[in-house]
Amino acid sequence: MRLLLELRAHLAELAPGTLVHLLASDPAAPIDLPAWCHLTGHHYLGPVPEAPGTPAYALRVAADVRATRPDAPWHPVTRQN
Repeated sequence: MRLLLELRAHLAELAPGTLVHLLASDPAAPIDLPAWCHLTGHHYLGPVPEAPGTPAYALRVAADVRATRPDAPWHPVTRQN
């Protein structure tokens, strides 16, 4: 989960359309990253095959990101009525 908290903070500073290569040794990253991108609207592009050493994954920053809770990146922000 820490990976997603840090990733969300970094992506918030980037312009839409920016290509990001993320190095992640977490064994859950190949599952968590596509699911989180689907949840938030970012575009998961998949593993970067030519990356040496630590596995790398590519994603593109979306313009219309769906917000997630600051303390729980797996949960979308819900509006209170």
